[in-house]
Amino acid sequence: MMVALALLVLGALLAATAPRVLARASWPDREPVLALWAWQCVVVAVLLCCVLAMSLSAAAAWQAVRGHVFAPAPSRVVEAYGLSMFGESWPAVVAVVLACGGLWSAAMLAREIRAARAGRRRRRAELLARAPVLPGEEPGAGERLVVLEGERPDAWWLPGSTPRLVVTTAALRRLGGRQLDAVLAHEQGHLRARHDWLLNCSAALAAGFSRVPVFRAFRDQVHRLVELAADDVASRRCGRLTVALALVGLNEERGAFGPYAPHHAQVPQRVDRLLAAAPRLSVPRRVRLTALASLVPLVPLVVAFVPGLRALG
Repeated sequence: MMVALALLVLGALLAATAPRVLARASWPDREPVLALWAWQCVVVAVLLCCVLAMSLSAAAAWQAVRGHVFAPAPSRVVEAYGLSMFGESWPAVVAVVLACGGLWSAAMLAREIRAARAGRRRRRAELLARAPVLPGEEPGAGERLVVLEGERPDAWWLPGSTPRLVVTTAALRRLGGRQLDAVLAHEQGHLRARHDWLLNCSAALAAGFSRVPVFRAFRDQVHRLVELAADDVASRRCGRLTVALALVGLNEERGAFGPYAPHHAQVPQRVDRLLAAAPRLSVPRRVRLTALASLVPLVPLVVAFVPGLRALG
């Protein structure tokens, strides 16, 4: 049972400290894809701590569960975990609370996926009404670029089995050829990386556990970092200056650059980042950061399996 408590303490420390460490780091804006990977590794590590602690607590509380968890293990491995140290009542409470948290997380994710699918169906129906499929056009033939009549310059992506890239006629009039290519490359970057799944998962965790700092920060940072990552995709194809000019052209009429712009507006920061053109991290440093982030989810596994490995050794 001490291992389960250690896992809970480890998960709490990760949930409280990881957002601060990543927020103070200077490299995420230069390497948004790597930063997204680091955030995912931290969240997976926190969830692993909860799952492993739940399994060990349930094994300590109920003999039937213990038989399944430690089925192939010799008796000395079971004894190394000290499952009977706290009796059966407290481990049962911990296991039930963690199981309820897991069910709540699954329910929040299912609700988020249902809402996202309903929203996509509604937007697709509206899109089909405004831009019907032309005779001879294949309705499900991969990505489709849809041009809508509109007075506001805009472009967005509609994920799904048949993704859509939508651009308004005002955007076509406002943007030059290269700038329009940059906008489309940005939206294609979202589609290729399936950023909608990251957004759904982060929103579900933040909605289910709004008081957990790591899940709130994960949601906020995912929304920011996926835009930076898509900007980088477009920059590699069209150049940073072209992408910055396209962002300005699409957003200058929305007040994003005015003195009363909303505090959460990210467009000015994205334009400044593109114009600053900070160099990427060196390859050795990217490799080190990737390896370090990948090791974070292994820490709960090490904590969980060390007593058993010591007993076998």
